[in-house]
This record gives sequence, C-alpha cells and structure tokens, in this order.
Amino acid sequence: MSTRHIARTIALQTLFELDMRDNFSIKEEEASLILERNKLEFGEGVKDISFAKNIVLLVISRKITIDDIIVRAAPDWPLEKISVIDRNILRLGLAELLFGDRTQVPPKVAIDEAIELAKSFGGETSGKFINGVLGGIYKEMGEPEKNQSTKPKDSIKNEREMLVGAIILSTLNDKKYVAFVHDVFGYWTLPKTHIKDQTLVEASAQEGIKRETGLSIELVEKIAENEYIANKPEIGKVIKHVIYYHAKSVYQDLVLEKKGGLDDIKWFSFEEVATLRMYDDIKSILLPFLEKNK
Repeated sequence: MSTRHIARTIALQTLFELDMRDNFSIKEEEASLILERNKLEFGEGVKDISFAKNIVLLVISRKITIDDIIVRAAPDWPLEKISVIDRNILRLGLAELLFGDRTQVPPKVAIDEAIELAKSFGGETSGKFINGVLGGIYKEMGEPEKNQSTKPKDSIKNEREMLVGAIILSTLNDKKYVAFVHDVFGYWTLPKTHIKDQTLVEASAQEGIKRETGLSIELVEKIAENEYIANKPEIGKVIKHVIYYHAKSVYQDLVLEKKGGLDDIKWFSFEEVATLRMYDDIKSILLPFLEKNK
C-alpha cells in the first residue's frame, strides 16, 4: 500500500471525526493534533502527515462549495442521507479532483483513490456510488488529462490564453437584469469565449457568447481586463487574460452551450446579483459597474 494511500486514510478518518462532531470550523493547529493522533492508529509507515493535512485543510476551506457540488451531482441523495463515510470520501475526492495540484495528483488518480477508500471503508455499494458521482463530475469538467500530454512542462510555463467576456445587460418591465453562467465549482460567473484573432476581438465576443448563451449581443464599451491562473486539460497551468465588455441584449430565454465546465445559465436582477457566489475577481469588476448603471 502506497504512503499516499495511507495518508488519504488518515485524512478520511480525520474528516469522519470532524463530521461526527459537526465541527469543520476548527483551526489548523487543532486539525494537526487530530491528524497526528490518527497517524498513530492508521498511519503505519507514514512519517510526514503534510499530504494528509493538505487534503483536510483543503476540504475545510472549500466545504461549502464541495457540499453544493455533491448535492447537484447526486440529486437523489440528500447530503444528510449519504453515509458519513461516503460523504467524506466524496469531499476528499472532490477536493483533490477540483482544487488539488494536478501535477501531483492527476484527476484519474484522485477518482481511483476515492473509489479504493470506498471499497475499504464504505458499504457494499459505496465504490459504485463514489465512482458514479465523481465520474459524472469529471465528465462535466471535460475529462481533463484523459490522455496525458507529452509536452514538456518547461515549454508551457508561459502558456497564455486570450479571452473576451461580457457583462450582458437587459431590461424587462423596467427592471434591469444581468446574464450569468454557472460552473461546476459552484460559482456564478460572466459568459466569455476565446479570442481567435487579436484583430477581431469584438467579432469573437459576439460569435462566441452567442454560442455559449444563445444571445445576440451589442458591445457598448470595454470595462476592464484581468488575468488568472487555470488548469487547462492535458496541459496544466496556463495564464488566462480576459477582456470584459459592457454588452446589451434583448431579454429572452437563455440557452446554455453543451460543454464541460458549465451546468446552468440564468438572468439575475441587479438586486439579486449581490447574493450570488462569485469569484472575487468577477465581483471587483461587476459590482462597481452595476452600481454606476442602476
């Protein structure tokens, strides 16, 4: 049995204990003490618990998002009805699958390890259940690293993608609305698309965003630009540079493009926007803009 598999066992036992105590708000120091205690009982051969600790802290910091994803991925199983072991195997597996370092733990490994934990500690059908939930989410993500790339890591250090996004405003019955898409990580975000030609940014925006949302948009003005690091399937970490525009459209039914990574699309009124779970970089662009355009 590998050292990392044993470390995941220690992490699972720790998450199980926190769940039974209904206490995921502990500090890092207390988590370390519980991990050390579980290492003595379950961690034969493990000297360093840093791998297990990283998993536990990742689950704690992302628990709300992870639990929301479980609820959406397993609608027939309310979270409280899933066994404590299976529930925390899913949390552990999703933490590695969605938020872990893919250079250390590829998506397939994260799923396979979670299934093995389910077979070892769960019930008779736990392995099948865990496989179904994580496998479904993996497909929604677009199956990243399904075929491992042979591209040297050094050659992609400065990989950069250019995208264009839009704050799409519309009016219905004298009330203003904004179009959002929802990703598999549990966040509402702005529609965006890749720029095919640097000289055709606006045309790329209109074409790509219509494909993603079903909306024909009119670009008004450029609002902002930002960059973030993302894990690109089969390549790894890339820099994504996004140019955001203010856009207008007729209020109509939205049609989400079928592709991995997004699972919903919706209009929200200006008043509703502040209540949404959004990425900080989107908030910093969107909220001041909406305040000016009330």
